[in-house]
Amino acid sequence: MSASRYVPRTALGRFVHSFEENVIAIMLGVMTMLTFTNVVLRYVFNSLNIWSLEVVSILFAWLVLFGIAYGFKVTSHLGVDAILNIVSPRNRRVLGIVSAVLCVVYALFLLKGAWDYWAPFAGMQETTGRWFPTGFNPDTRDRAFFETDQVPMPEFLRWLEATINQGESYSKLPRVVPYTMLPVAALLILFRVIQATIRILRGEQDKLIVGHEAEDAVKEAASAHRGA
Repeated sequence: MSASRYVPRTALGRFVHSFEENVIAIMLGVMTMLTFTNVVLRYVFNSLNIWSLEVVSILFAWLVLFGIAYGFKVTSHLGVDAILNIVSPRNRRVLGIVSAVLCVVYALFLLKGAWDYWAPFAGMQETTGRWFPTGFNPDTRDRAFFETDQVPMPEFLRWLEATINQGESYSKLPRVVPYTMLPVAALLILFRVIQATIRILRGEQDKLIVGHEAEDAVKEAASAHRGA
């Protein structure tokens, strides 16, 4: 059994899957719209919307981070499977379990690093410990006052001023907002890798990377064409 296409089995799973795909589509759509608008402004009106360029950069980073977790769920990450294809199905499953466990450990490291980077911008404390969190560091330097370069401050986020910035107003969007995707995506990646590990243990798939679905689809299409 190779990596198979993800199909949600429950109503909740279908809702979450649809939500994730809609989020990705919305980010792509907004990025495209802002980029197109800037091209028109620059070459037609000799103007430029500076803050939208930063928004596109933020959304691109969000798309990458969010997409990593989504890729683990639908088994769409590319990888080298030369060794996997020459070993027996049993050994392939063992290698899949080993690689999945290593990915879980890596995701835990990633989550700690993401939290430690994001927390000061949210007025919170970094964790202590070199590899795994052993507590919280009370001497964490507060970075909640850091702002983005150009993105205006939305009025509906003014509550952040009293919550994390000691009542001081923001003239631009605080960096904590775009950086929030770091711990969120790291947690999602950990969750999706654990899910994939469970599927491998259950025998529902034998590896984390995409198999040869594209080649199989081409062969199926060719066979169907010849049959017609």
